[in-house]
Amino acid sequence: MNSNQPRPLRHASFHGRIGIARADITPPVGIYARNWGAAKHDQARSVHRPLNLTAVSLASLEGGQPLVLIDADLGWWKSPATFRSFQRRLLDELSAESANVIFALSHTHSAPPLMDADDSLPGSALHRTWMEALFGATVNAVRESLDSQFEGTMEWRLGRCDLAANRDLPDPDPQKQRFVCGYSPNVDADDAMLVGRVTDTTGRIRATLVNYACHPTTLAWENEAISPDYVGAMRETIQNATAAPAVFLLGACGELAPRFQYVGDAAVADRHGKQLGLAALSTLQGMEPPGMQLDFEQVVESGAPLAVWKHQPSQPSHQLRAVQTSVELPLKDWPSAAELEKQRLACADRTFEERLRRKRNVRQGVGDGSTYDLTINVWKIGDAVLIGTFCEAYSALQKELRRRFPAHAIVCMNLINGSLAYLPPAELYETDVYPVWQTPFDRGSLERVLETMTQAIRDVLSD
Repeated sequence: MNSNQPRPLRHASFHGRIGIARADITPPVGIYARNWGAAKHDQARSVHRPLNLTAVSLASLEGGQPLVLIDADLGWWKSPATFRSFQRRLLDELSAESANVIFALSHTHSAPPLMDADDSLPGSALHRTWMEALFGATVNAVRESLDSQFEGTMEWRLGRCDLAANRDLPDPDPQKQRFVCGYSPNVDADDAMLVGRVTDTTGRIRATLVNYACHPTTLAWENEAISPDYVGAMRETIQNATAAPAVFLLGACGELAPRFQYVGDAAVADRHGKQLGLAALSTLQGMEPPGMQLDFEQVVESGAPLAVWKHQPSQPSHQLRAVQTSVELPLKDWPSAAELEKQRLACADRTFEERLRRKRNVRQGVGDGSTYDLTINVWKIGDAVLIGTFCEAYSALQKELRRRFPAHAIVCMNLINGSLAYLPPAELYETDVYPVWQTPFDRGSLERVLETMTQAIRDVLSD
């Protein structure tokens, strides 16, 4: 065989049955929506853009259990227990296995926290009806996506967008040996963006997916409106061009956010979203035609020897598989949840009281032991692999996974099936930086997750 023969250019793809459905999950004005310690308000006073939930279902042409990916314009779950209760109800209602359903958050910081009603918080009573409406909308969207499935192909291409910047900035005050959370101009950021294109058998685009790592923190403590942050305008930009739903999949963005953020002006979020949407459209435009690959054909002698490439039909994968694995992570020596609650009740500072409330919730989530068993979800979608946890991993995770598996599209996701804490790299544990002191996980946890994910990808690809 000629070792100089160039490989065909083909997209990682899956061919099967695909369904897409969307629901409006915008909460009522007046609901408790305080997500920033510095915020002076507790309740949402307007709506910038509606919040959406999109269900994407995948199934083999031969039948079998479908996989369901749910993308929601929501921030985070107040506690793992709240998500587990929601998840149990959802799986029972759908008669589905936990490995086959992923509920992903966009991580907007301008939506109500996902929590049980707490009468001590103003506007929290509205959570009772809104959370129930959210559950109903989720079930209906999933069922609609299953009922409306069509034969189609999902293909992926790697693109770039420089919206995200590193946000671990050494404090400009030399008296303070710490990092602050904001644009750090001297550190490069991961700009990788995976774009998925879903087409039917006629070649018409039926949906797009954008996997990108960037905190939706454009809007902050001055913003009093419900908003999907930049994701809303990203979606609108793509949908206006394709006439098909656009889905956002949050990547490993532990240290990544827009360089200009923490504002109350929703127009800034819209500009950010348009930037990402246009980058995604550029990547989409550069893809090979649906179901085709670019093959080297011949050399034509002209003024120069010319390499001629032609499009030929590609053979997409029909394989679909979902598995769950786990990794045991060491925990820091934190106070118990009960002790943290005592500290919170004794705290008179509004900002620090909110920090203690969150720390208590995290401690409750991991328990009072010394280790925690973290669930990892991995899906094989044809030639692509979707993998993630409910933590906020640093981008080093996705960069290394993609380096280790260059022949596959690796869709790495944060905040799926719950939310809990950060996963920073080991070397940061020597520094005073928010993701390190926020997380209950001790040094080396990200690296353990990386090795477990690597083995899980190898396993699922070898089956």
